Amino acid sequence: GIRDKIGYMFGDFGNDFSFIFASSYLMVFYTKVLGISGFAVGILFMGSRLVDAVTDVTMGRIVDHMQPARDGRFRSWIRRMCVPVAVASTLMYLYFVRDWAYWARLVYASVTYLLWSSFCYTAINIPYGSMASVISPDVKDRASLSTFRSIGASLAGLVIGVLVPLIVYETDPAGNQIVKPMSFTVTAVAFGILSVGCYALCYFLCRERVAFDKKEEKREGIGVMLRGLGQNRPLLALVCAALVLLLATLLGQTMNNYLFLDYFKNAKMLSAVNVVSIGGTLLLAPFISTIASRFGKKEAGALGMLLAGVVYLLLFFLRVRNIPLFMVLLFLGTLGTGLFNMIIWAFITDIIDYQEIATGRREDGTVYAVYSFARK
Repeated sequence: GIRDKIGYMFGDFGNDFSFIFASSYLMVFYTKVLGISGFAVGILFMGSRLVDAVTDVTMGRIVDHMQPARDGRFRSWIRRMCVPVAVASTLMYLYFVRDWAYWARLVYASVTYLLWSSFCYTAINIPYGSMASVISPDVKDRASLSTFRSIGASLAGLVIGVLVPLIVYETDPAGNQIVKPMSFTVTAVAFGILSVGCYALCYFLCRERVAFDKKEEKREGIGVMLRGLGQNRPLLALVCAALVLLLATLLGQTMNNYLFLDYFKNAKMLSAVNVVSIGGTLLLAPFISTIASRFGKKEAGALGMLLAGVVYLLLFFLRVRNIPLFMVLLFLGTLGTGLFNMIIWAFITDIIDYQEIATGRREDGTVYAVYSFARK
């Protein structure tokens, strides 16, 4: 029902108060406020992904094999981790760290980023993503949940995209665009509080309805698990698609900050640009179920990504310096990626069912963990 859909929407709203904020502005905070080199930040991000290879799959196995709590197999983790993930996210943006020695700043960035990304965020995102498969067994319901999840992410992106540039950037007397260090910390605290509220709404509005009896089975080694996942062709295809999607969207979000700071030299316009780019996705939302039913999920998604690819190639060759023209092209590009992103979460619940058919084992958490690792 609509109660579950709204609750599930707020789950990703809560996720993205930390995830989109980090993917769009953490690099800026590290380089512009803490003075850490872009090379060092890149090494940190790459290293944390290696840690994620272990923690994501481990969390998936924990969810699959632990006895469910009274409030469900997946919902219970939202209750347990909503506050820790908000605190961990806030700890990444302490502006006064800029006064520390360079090596201390590096240690601070590494510890706090790993705490948030590889442990706290993993421990809430994997159960949340896996939960869609037990809210309803109906394929149409799951497609609808996917749409509402994407709406939640888009709304979070809209809030972050509009408000953050107005809060963290300012123009100095010489006309240069600069960042306000303390504003990052204040914004992170506010987003942490809001994320806990969103997680609470997700917890209280959603219900787990589909129960799977855990068969008594011997614990198999990691080789058996990897072999089963490696033979899941739909999962491998979705992983590849997710890599393309995330490279396109997150690279664009991150680079837009530098683009408007150093190229257009108008950081305040980021708010308008973010409204335009996210607005296209929200405009599509009411029509996603109809599009998916009429044309098929994979056909519609492929067409959307093709449109986005053409638009981004145009941007590459045109070297646009006119902001309104840039916004029009960006709107068309995000229509394409938004179409695919609206339905992608419905694929993963289908793939969880496929894994059970192929192997005889129900592994909601493990399958979602592999997909989550690919996205991260």
